[in-house]
Amino acid sequence: MLGVRFTKEMKHNMKIIQTLITGISITILLSGCVPQNTRSKSSVMDYLYSKSSEAVVKPGVPTLRLPIKVGIAFTPEQTVSRNGRNVWTGAYGKGAALTSVTKSDLLEQVADNFRSLKFVSEIEVIPSEYLIPQGGFENLDQIKTMYGIDVIALVSYDQVQFTDQDYLSLSYWTIVGAYIVSGEINDTSTMLDTVVYDISSKKMLFRAPGTSIVKGSSTPVNLSEELRKDSLKGFDLAAIEMTNNLKVQLDKFKKKIKNKPEQVNIVHTAGYSGGGSVSVFGLAAIIFIMTLIYLTRRLNRVRIKQRTLGPS
Repeated sequence: MLGVRFTKEMKHNMKIIQTLITGISITILLSGCVPQNTRSKSSVMDYLYSKSSEAVVKPGVPTLRLPIKVGIAFTPEQTVSRNGRNVWTGAYGKGAALTSVTKSDLLEQVADNFRSLKFVSEIEVIPSEYLIPQGGFENLDQIKTMYGIDVIALVSYDQVQFTDQDYLSLSYWTIVGAYIVSGEINDTSTMLDTVVYDISSKKMLFRAPGTSIVKGSSTPVNLSEELRKDSLKGFDLAAIEMTNNLKVQLDKFKKKIKNKPEQVNIVHTAGYSGGGSVSVFGLAAIIFIMTLIYLTRRLNRVRIKQRTLGPS
């Protein structure tokens, strides 16, 4: 009788243990796919027009002294809160897609567009460490003095990875307003934006955005790895669109400074031959060609006259 009771107690205890083991296993399994949203960003609005700043920014009419020197830099990153457990380290850990190397590559893509312009003399890639969070135009004035630049292209980004059903849209706040982007579970939404400013006048000259959405299809087993890949792919696709838009905006800007001089003052520095003017060597070449044409015509006239008069 005692043996039967002992056997029943053992079976009961075994059921309890099995239940506990099953519960712990489910908890461990689900801990790898707890809903969350991971976001990383930097903002031109936050950098130039911080709410904590008391200074009122009043843009003026820009005066561009050709050829201009252009600086290119990423705006400082912002600390963004996450919801839920971290599926991966995002832009804050060793596995970040937007590393210093990636940033450098993106800035070089932007710089290549400016190198093709005749009215741009130099391109300076500014290290992110020189841009102070919420530094504003005071910080830009310091960079202008340090590097001798006239215009700066500020590159910002905003990326979110939707891994939670409760968050299916994202507001990108840019210099001209908000973009609303929708996303589903495991989607990666990315925006890159280049805003070009004349530092002295605090006037925005033009901007070029680029966006992308990478549709996620990963399972909880390989979610971490897939999110890293999707993050990098999102930046690559957004960079391609931004670069294409930048080419279009640069062409529009070149036409603008020719057709609307009241919006942008153009001053040519000594020795600059751009903007339709002729260089010293070009002028010398024209004079040489005109002189050669004149002498050739005169020689032909002498020959014709000699033939007409005949031998003496």
